[in-house]
Amino acid sequence: MKISRCMSTQHPDNVNIPFFAESSELTGDDEIKEAFYSYSHLQCREQLWDCEGKEVDAFVVKKLLSKYEPYFRRKRLGRDVFLTLRVPNPSVEKNEAKILLETLEGIPRNFDTAALFYGDDIAPIFEVAMPMCTSDREIIRVAEYYKTHVVGKQLHTLSEGDIAVSDWIGKFSPESIRLIPLMEDKETILNPQRVIEGYVKSQRINDYLRVWLARSDPALNYGSLTTVLMLKISLQKIRELSEKLSVELPPILGCGSAPFRGNFRPTNIRSFMKGYPSVHTYTLQSAFKYDYPVNQVAEAIEEVENSAVCNPVQVDEKRCLDIIEKLTNEYQRHVKLIAPMINEMAPYVPSRRKRKLHIGLFGYSRNVAEVKLPRAITFCAAMYSYGLPPELIGLSALDGKDVDYIRSVYANFDNDLKDSLCYLNEDNLRIFPHEVAGAIRKAASFAEYEPDLKHRKVTSIIADDYSNRNFKLLTENITRAGFIRRFLG
Repeated sequence: MKISRCMSTQHPDNVNIPFFAESSELTGDDEIKEAFYSYSHLQCREQLWDCEGKEVDAFVVKKLLSKYEPYFRRKRLGRDVFLTLRVPNPSVEKNEAKILLETLEGIPRNFDTAALFYGDDIAPIFEVAMPMCTSDREIIRVAEYYKTHVVGKQLHTLSEGDIAVSDWIGKFSPESIRLIPLMEDKETILNPQRVIEGYVKSQRINDYLRVWLARSDPALNYGSLTTVLMLKISLQKIRELSEKLSVELPPILGCGSAPFRGNFRPTNIRSFMKGYPSVHTYTLQSAFKYDYPVNQVAEAIEEVENSAVCNPVQVDEKRCLDIIEKLTNEYQRHVKLIAPMINEMAPYVPSRRKRKLHIGLFGYSRNVAEVKLPRAITFCAAMYSYGLPPELIGLSALDGKDVDYIRSVYANFDNDLKDSLCYLNEDNLRIFPHEVAGAIRKAASFAEYEPDLKHRKVTSIIADDYSNRNFKLLTENITRAGFIRRFLG
């Protein structure tokens, strides 16, 4: 199988509303249209179908094949284009644990739908992504549950002397599924072997295992630059592990348009891929797809699909870990100071998907109280709306030698920093704690930049309204600022 280089996702970071949407918040039916749009118009060969935080659509394959039959007669679902499920992790998301089981039960039903449509036995869905993985055991459980309890029940009889379930209900296929571990916390990203090695051996994998590294949630928890350095260490280790296990480990990188969440957008793809040359698949989130002209998006996707995968950037792990420690401590201390401001702005950030997103916990060391923050997209939208780009937080911990080393392994450091600084409104620093404002001024000194005057004007209005406790037009102005940036958060 030729693994796709681009994966369209349902992350709600867009400002513009797609033309096919019935309202500003995409519904389940809109997401069916979105999948077809990604395949047919954008030529993106893989769509992520998120089963977290919403009702499970057990008939997604049936809806796609019946509504867009001419297209799917030409493009075989499961061979030419792909639908990848993202399921809840029961170890973390206890309230949604049984959604995992519902989703797994739906895979054979979707297989039957495709078999009837195509007249063959190619599985339309065979890959499942598991978020927040911290150990091999979490994905081994899913793989074994599917084989034993979803497919395995076809061999059982319900009473002595009776026929097998498969003779009664029909055969259950596919016999197994591929798991994609999504690693999001610092310890696991820095030690991907904790998840990969045991799973590869347990499931006797001898060809490939896709490995997904998060970008947004680690940035929320530890800082944006910290996450960049973590990813470079992880990608280096994944390549070494691939050689050790004699198994291909093509990485997926979750990346958004906001600089804090990756700075991956149609106008920046070459620079971005230069920073992560060993990544095989890049996520195309909603801002990437809907906040740029469709031709520009399609051309960017084509360029990514036709690009080559190379060796990872080599880094000095100990040097990076020392910098990571400094950055993380500074970032977490300052975010703790401004958390009330972030949470106060968050309810006014417009929603773009009809789903219940779980609230993230901003993690500190065990002897420091945890601070609640919104999810990464809303966090970003709030911070940019204040005129304080969140990727600047924590950079004040760096000295000149740190910056020199970072530039040697992070080729896009200066360009990404300039892309952030153009949204800095220095006048608005007056509303932040003195310590934070001083730290941001130091971070701004690392690069020369041109402020975006339109964005500054809107964020000044937002800051004034916030200071005067006038929240009437906050949502409208947050949206206006987002249109200027070409991403919501």
